[in-house]
Amino acid sequence: MSLIAVRDAAQRLGVSPRQVQHLVAQGELTSLARGVIDSESIDRFLAVRGQQRTRPWLPETAWGAVAILSGLVASWMGETQRSRLKARMRSMSAADLVERTRERADVVQYAGHSSVAGRLRQRIVDTSVARTRLELADANMVDGYVDANKLDELVRRFGLVRDTSGRITLRATTFPTGTITRIAAADTVLTALDLAGSLDTRERSVGIDALTDALEKPRG
Repeated sequence: MSLIAVRDAAQRLGVSPRQVQHLVAQGELTSLARGVIDSESIDRFLAVRGQQRTRPWLPETAWGAVAILSGLVASWMGETQRSRLKARMRSMSAADLVERTRERADVVQYAGHSSVAGRLRQRIVDTSVARTRLELADANMVDGYVDANKLDELVRRFGLVRDTSGRITLRATTFPTGTITRIAAADTVLTALDLAGSLDTRERSVGIDALTDALEKPRG
């Protein structure tokens, strides 16, 4: 794990040191000690947001976008809202979509014993099946969505330790996980969105390409 000073983090991000501290308070960046920032959390932040300062969509809108791109009806939105969202997405790039939908979940990486992977996948909305469809299968990693109210209990039960280099990624959300399960099963869009925020160059490329294809498909 590489640590850098707040002032250096501010320079990398093009913001003030006070804004860096604000991002830490919001959970956007990771600070393990006073005055220092985990550089990998900065890399992840830039992978999702770049240098742009676009306001993210509310979670309900973000999930509506993912549902629509996955071929589903975002029933929690009104018809007018859905129409406007579809129209907006017609002119969006994959990078724009990644940035706009970043509030759909809080992403945290953990390290844990390899023996817990199978049991943990049963307790989350596992997105690994879609990774297989995108030819990025990895039996040693866990990635999925979990009810934010159940995150702490899962961490305790499975002895997980927060680690930005860990192989377990949990995406905590307040959006109904039953709906997320249906979205994840419908298409690869959700997994592509997750991959597009990865620090791995190949994963990010696969994610962006899949999102670009999804955005270019005609929608009614």
